[in-house]
Amino acid sequence: MILKTKNLFKIFNPKSAAEVTAVNGINFELQQGEIAMIMGPSGSGKTTFITMIGGLLKPTSGSVIFDGHHLESTSQKNLTVIRRHEIGFIFQSFNLLQNLTALQNVSIAGFGVSNPEIKASELLKNLGLKDRLNTKPANLSGGEKQRVAIARSLINNPKLILADEPTANLDKTHGHEVMQLLCSIGCEQNKSIIIVSHDERIKEVAHRVLYIEDGRLIKEEKGNHNKVCSMKTHFL
Repeated sequence: MILKTKNLFKIFNPKSAAEVTAVNGINFELQQGEIAMIMGPSGSGKTTFITMIGGLLKPTSGSVIFDGHHLESTSQKNLTVIRRHEIGFIFQSFNLLQNLTALQNVSIAGFGVSNPEIKASELLKNLGLKDRLNTKPANLSGGEKQRVAIARSLINNPKLILADEPTANLDKTHGHEVMQLLCSIGCEQNKSIIIVSHDERIKEVAHRVLYIEDGRLIKEEKGNHNKVCSMKTHFL
């Protein structure tokens, strides 16, 4: 097991008229190499949940245990080290630096990596961006930007990847490509991946699909990963 949450709560504006319980007592476990999808309506607490898992937000109560670290009681300094080296983030809006090339956007995230430009170049080439290394985000398609973001999430060889709506800004074709890339990364590199999405297609690459509503985990079902896994694209 790589990750566990125990009775996890996040309450905003506690003890006030504006109090909101965004995450309400979630218990969750994730195995090494497992891909989990989290679904639910807007405002259900999905993003708050993975933000706490990623050590970017402290829970009100409960525990987030990642690779033996209790994140809720870890110092900010040590959380920063864990996020840099053990957790990769993929964002809906890509979050690329507009004045840097694709290569620079990836290599700049390579904290402690020997020869980060070489590692970044290898990742981008493996993701089909061999001819786009020196291209800035303004001249990349949505699918290419998301591939750069995926490469950036991988440069420190993290144990866990958190993807928040990774296909939301992509058309059907590019969304399918990103979905298959995440499947390949999980299978071939034994990465644990949590994907928050409204995109029903992602069920095809997930081992498990979890549904959150009003901050609660209300149900879980099996994904179709084992069926799709035999058709991996082998990008990596």
